[in-house]
Amino acid sequence: MAIVLAEPSRTFSEYLLVPGFSSAEARPENVSLKTPITKFKKGEEPKIMANIPLVSAVMQAVSDDGMAVALAKEGGISFIFGSQSIESQAAMVKKVKSYKAGFVPSDTNVKPDGTLADVLAIKQNSGHSTVAVTDDGTGHGKLLGLVTSKDYRISRLSTDTKVSEFMTPLENLVYGNAGITLSEANDIIWDNKVNQLPIVDKDGCLVAFVFRKDYDSHKANPNELLDDNKSFIVGAGVNTRDYEERIPALVEAGVDVLTIDSSEGYSEWQARTLKWVREKYGDSVKIGAGNVVDKEGFDFLAKSGADFVKIGIGGGSICITREQKGIGRGQASAVLEVAAARDEWFEKTGEYIPICSDGGIVYDYHMTLALAMGADFIMLGRYFARFDESPSAKVMVNGNYMKEYWGEGSARARNWQRYDLGGEAKLKFEEGVDSYVPYAGSLHDNVNLSLSKVKSTMCNCGVVSIQELQRNSKLTLVSATSIIEGGAHDVVLKDNSVATVRR
Repeated sequence: MAIVLAEPSRTFSEYLLVPGFSSAEARPENVSLKTPITKFKKGEEPKIMANIPLVSAVMQAVSDDGMAVALAKEGGISFIFGSQSIESQAAMVKKVKSYKAGFVPSDTNVKPDGTLADVLAIKQNSGHSTVAVTDDGTGHGKLLGLVTSKDYRISRLSTDTKVSEFMTPLENLVYGNAGITLSEANDIIWDNKVNQLPIVDKDGCLVAFVFRKDYDSHKANPNELLDDNKSFIVGAGVNTRDYEERIPALVEAGVDVLTIDSSEGYSEWQARTLKWVREKYGDSVKIGAGNVVDKEGFDFLAKSGADFVKIGIGGGSICITREQKGIGRGQASAVLEVAAARDEWFEKTGEYIPICSDGGIVYDYHMTLALAMGADFIMLGRYFARFDESPSAKVMVNGNYMKEYWGEGSARARNWQRYDLGGEAKLKFEEGVDSYVPYAGSLHDNVNLSLSKVKSTMCNCGVVSIQELQRNSKLTLVSATSIIEGGAHDVVLKDNSVATVRR
């Protein structure tokens, strides 16, 4: 007969952290959020450490090269989505690895025969006010001019006006030559009182931009995550079908870490993929696997050679696996059990395999709970999809700005390769939805706010590192009544329009 687990399947919202003794040293500025990403032997250092415990999900609507650069600046890692051609994904990885701090590749470009309507659409979708005019409309074409908001007035130009009629032409622009340093570029910006400096090569082709507004941010990213060559660290997702072609291309492009992107990781297909990687590359290529929800799944992937293990089935905000298939587990229960399995594996083998909590994060405090329960880092989709840096479109819905957000298991993504069905099998139903999430602004501001909450809570627990939080935290289950008690209640909340009663 079936095995029935007596313990209910629990979510993060069913737990609270109990405060611990806070010494004078337990202050947010003393908290370190460094955490291992890849496995290591006892007494050794992990090959890859992140400076913050956040990574972005392997999703079309979340993780492209733009997100990878933005998150690496904050100290985290993006896993660029794999549901695209091998060539396109490898190009994104290469773009991140070739990114030079302060020199921003142009992703908003137009041809001279484009129109004002095209420029306005670019601004609406990207939020960028500077548009490069190149001969072929790409970020590396021959630079012909620039369009900024001061180059046009809606009241005097029709939307079908050609870009060539109102752009600032190259001969009137201040620009820098490829090869100059960031310091030299900033000097040109300040000396000429311009807001942006296009960088062109010897053939007049656009290489990158340096922006005045980024001057302070160059100094404000002490946590940026760099490899030994001072390039940003970047990850990528792979599947269990075309890995023999995809992985070599990503390795050639310079990827730092891979993960198998799958709805369920306790499978022969993942074992085959991991075995192939180890036989071809040994330990030089770092690859995580998953997703699993219990000890058996963790042990299987650990024995198969995974560098880290992802936890979670059905907990994502756009995931409908549980309602479609009746399979999964509450994220808190899954993390707690897999963390115990990870610790047991470490005691037996001396090998520490980091675990990643993937899904189930609704509120910022859930991040702290996931870490306290044993997760080494957290993979987030909805959270990052809301920001300027995500690749999805920003749209107006019922008077509010939103970002489009869809699951890899949705018909829109058509990412059936992530389902380990073997052969040429195709999924016949969806396990994800197409949706919107409220637009939230810049990644930098939001990540700093979220992690300031994490650090403050850790101080309340009397710890200053994730490892101490995992060892020393105390968790308590909460009742339905205490959940209500935890929010504002029995007061009339002030609102800009109408008073709102909370009971």
